[in-house]
Amino acid sequence: MQIKKILKFIDNNLLFGLCLFLLAFIPLYPKWPLFDILEGYNVRIRLEDFLVLLTFIIWFVYVLRDKINLKKIPLLKPILLYIIVGFVSILSALFITKTVFFDTYQILKVFLHWFRRIEYFSLFFVYFSAIYDKKQIKAYLAILVTTIIGVTTYGFGQKYLYWPAYSTMNREFSKGIKLYLSEHARVLSTFAGHYDLAAFVMMTLIFLLVLLFMTKNKWLKFFLGIITFLEYWILILTSSRTSFLAYLGALTIVFFLLALKKSWKWAIPRYFLVFFISMIIMLSLGDLSDRFAQVIHVEDFKNNFHRALNNLIPKPENGIAIDDISEASNVIAMSDVPPSTIKPKLPADVTYAPPIEIPILASESSEATAASGAAYTYTPRTFSNFAQKYGLSLGIRFDVLWVNALNAFMYNPVLGTGYSTLVKATVNERTTAESTDNDYLRALGETGILGLAAFLFIFYVILKLLYQAFKKTSNEFYYSLFAIGIAMTLGLLINATLIDVFEASKVAYFFWSMIGFFLALVFLVEREDKKKESKIKK
Repeated sequence: MQIKKILKFIDNNLLFGLCLFLLAFIPLYPKWPLFDILEGYNVRIRLEDFLVLLTFIIWFVYVLRDKINLKKIPLLKPILLYIIVGFVSILSALFITKTVFFDTYQILKVFLHWFRRIEYFSLFFVYFSAIYDKKQIKAYLAILVTTIIGVTTYGFGQKYLYWPAYSTMNREFSKGIKLYLSEHARVLSTFAGHYDLAAFVMMTLIFLLVLLFMTKNKWLKFFLGIITFLEYWILILTSSRTSFLAYLGALTIVFFLLALKKSWKWAIPRYFLVFFISMIIMLSLGDLSDRFAQVIHVEDFKNNFHRALNNLIPKPENGIAIDDISEASNVIAMSDVPPSTIKPKLPADVTYAPPIEIPILASESSEATAASGAAYTYTPRTFSNFAQKYGLSLGIRFDVLWVNALNAFMYNPVLGTGYSTLVKATVNERTTAESTDNDYLRALGETGILGLAAFLFIFYVILKLLYQAFKKTSNEFYYSLFAIGIAMTLGLLINATLIDVFEASKVAYFFWSMIGFFLALVFLVEREDKKKESKIKK
């Protein structure tokens, strides 16, 4: 009898236990590769791929045993629709537009990106099915807070204690090479890049802030306040403008929603307090304010702000103050500066631009070059006017990546040119990575108007269900969580305007897991309300 009880307990809680484990493991485990899936390609197989697959197989076994009813899963049809459109887009790219070259490498790559999206979606189904009791919510939130602490702690260790970083920003780094951050390098913690970390922090900051203001326990409020401040500092250290704007957008949305439920008198002072403190810290710490200055040219405002802060501290009576570094440079005679130090005009976010190496063909080499043994000629790098004005980061998007996506859309407006086709110069080129830095343009270029519409329809259903539940429930804890879910989703949609955030594996895993949790809570609250109504009628 005791063994039967144990087996029954395991059977009832196995899926939820795996969900708690993955909730901590995926964000905290560095992106160490196990092996290549395609030779020369950045995307590699990692341990979490096997763990997610194992969890999904267990979930599917529960489906076969009729312990999970597929008909009750709200996003089943929208997600299936998107997956089908993606598959049809692949067939179109292979046989109609022929934008995917018919060789093993290209075919495997286009299906790899299709399967990756299915892998990310799979965690939604698992998490939605695993949560069936309100007692599970506290365990879920406790693991989530613990995970946030772990990611934040490692980020500070990486920045100030030289803890190793593992990145996938290029082919060599993605091999699992141990890296260390230089003085102005952006923090990535346990994530593959600073943009991925910033998106995760943006979502979890909203979660922490709402819990901070909603909890009535003073010690818990103090504890959450410290964690929130430290994680916000990590957001600043990522120097991600997009995620910072997404954070401000999500912050505005969540306080607006809470104002509808509680009161404007409660929400407005707290909103402006958080907003003001956020801006003060952003302008005071790290390089994020400098990155904004590159785009909107607010150097004078920033300098005046820093001077105002310095004026709050009494100046020493004796001594000479140098207000600007340019004044100190006057002591150097211009004749002492060698001509070689004069740098060409570079974009604001570029500090070093080595010349381009051009191989010298044997037929073009002169006796002088042959005698010197030179194999290359060098030409200075040039940058577009847009890149010089707004920075290389935005310049690459406007001049190349977004143009490629729009050209692909124009080539096949209905179904696009297929996954992983937007950065190829020729049809048969073997690229090492894919990027558009705009999820909407990427979907438009790869899967056409049908793919983008199917993708956005998923979010329409998510937001509709969360908002309906938010309006119906009067329970403060529940409607706070629904407000968080809405704000996190809209925040990530803002983030997706400049980052391929839904293709970043750690972010995508986490987001779809959270959506599974929120929508499971929607149905859990509905069941509780129905029980209360039936008791009242009796």
